[in-house]
Amino acid sequence: MSMNPSVLILTASYGNGHLQASKALLQQCLKQGIEHVKIVDLMKEGHPVINLITTSLVNQSTKSSRIGLDYYGWSYYLTRESKRTALFQRSMTFLGKKKLRELIHKERPNVVVNTFPFGASPDVCSSMGIRNVTILTDYALHASWLHPNVDKYYVATDELKQQIIFKGISKERIEVSGIPVRQEFARSMSTADTHPKKIILIMASDSGVNSYIEDMITSLSYLEHCQLVVVCGRNEKLMLRLKDHFAASMGVTILGYVDNIHEWMSRATCIVTKAGGLTLTEAIVQHLPIFIYKPYAGQEKENALYLTSRGIASISVHLEQLTYKINALIRNPSLQEEIRERMRALQRSQAAEHIVTDMMHSMNERALSLSI
Repeated sequence: MSMNPSVLILTASYGNGHLQASKALLQQCLKQGIEHVKIVDLMKEGHPVINLITTSLVNQSTKSSRIGLDYYGWSYYLTRESKRTALFQRSMTFLGKKKLRELIHKERPNVVVNTFPFGASPDVCSSMGIRNVTILTDYALHASWLHPNVDKYYVATDELKQQIIFKGISKERIEVSGIPVRQEFARSMSTADTHPKKIILIMASDSGVNSYIEDMITSLSYLEHCQLVVVCGRNEKLMLRLKDHFAASMGVTILGYVDNIHEWMSRATCIVTKAGGLTLTEAIVQHLPIFIYKPYAGQEKENALYLTSRGIASISVHLEQLTYKINALIRNPSLQEEIRERMRALQRSQAAEHIVTDMMHSMNERALSLSI
């Protein structure tokens, strides 16, 4: 390893998963003695007004999708095979270049890491002779992640690697690492079987849950010997509303933002969540059976379909269906163990360590070749 390697991690605030993956990499870099690490939300720092507008559009799309106006989902599938038709991606590439050049001149990184598909990054890094790697934070492939100037891809599954090879990328440039999660998840052990009541963990931080969350909690609250734990994240308005609505329900616990979600996952029997790549990966590392209700079109639906095909997640489109499936799991310990076994086969809990170690090895090889 070079004496003082510097790592620049580029992320985005379109969903929380990209940032969480970046934090996991930061943790691992520091653990391995790499002190010069910086996480940058490229659009937020470079174009704060445009970032505010685009993040608002994405958030509004999740709400409007519940009534059939899913322009985000439409654009995802329209551009899935070829990013050349994606106006949003072309804009991100153009707008990010100037800011990224400024950052590189300031930070002097040995490697730039993308946890969001910024087309500007491989273009700029290639022109400046800096190594550039991309970490896919989903279980489904979209053309926006692919760029001829990316030096290395880190992906979640063998299937993703094969899909990228099919697109013309050499297999040597693709590493099956898993999706990086924070160290707390890799260390936390399941204690679900020690609890007298079965805990159903419901992730409700997404604004799209507003239209059905009370009905979901009410439906699941009828399950016997179960405790519902609802995590509202930073959605304080929703948390207060649910606390008021379920004040008399002893079997329902409403929480706001928690910094120990890994502990709640380790206690739970199952989780009801949206299908973001990071939350799904955290659940897999915790061997926690996953239930997904009405996944959003786009990468979340594709994530859900992939994990369902592997027998570790279940998709429901009606509350009656969701309640029935969760009840069937809770009453069948052998089914719980079958799902956990499948998760053990798929999990890569040391993804962050794998990625950072491989990046440093590649940097050393590059430095050695340049010195000869």
